[in-house]
Amino acid sequence: MLVKEAMKKDVKTIRPSDTIKDAAVLMNENRIGSLVVVSGTGTVTGIVTERDILTDVVAAGKNAEDIKVEDIMTKELITISPDKSLEDAADVMTKNKIKKLPVMEGGRLVGIITATDLICYEKKLIEKISNIMLVSPFKRIGG
Repeated sequence: MLVKEAMKKDVKTIRPSDTIKDAAVLMNENRIGSLVVVSGTGTVTGIVTERDILTDVVAAGKNAEDIKVEDIMTKELITISPDKSLEDAADVMTKNKIKKLPVMEGGRLVGIITATDLICYEKKLIEKISNIMLVSPFKRIGG
């Protein structure tokens, strides 16, 4: 299976000059754990995660209204192509110890895939295969 088959295409973004409070509100409203940071020209410049906000702002006792996204975002963005396999995505996430992976094609943001997406997709595959085999997907077969 390919990344483009499991990725989310509706990627929520934020600008580097927006505040951390803006980022937290947007994440909360959309029930997501990250935002891709995009400049005014549409260039992807980084990613900000809920972990960044917790460690760099909340735990540090800083005011989320005083800190800009660009001050805490990860600038060295790790990405993947939509034509890579889900196993490739899992390998990239594992190697880099990340849970969110923006999907880029031709220098353009086309989606995002998360560790949760990989787990959910795997469950769907197990269910499909179990239907073919006419057994419950999580029922033990044999003694």
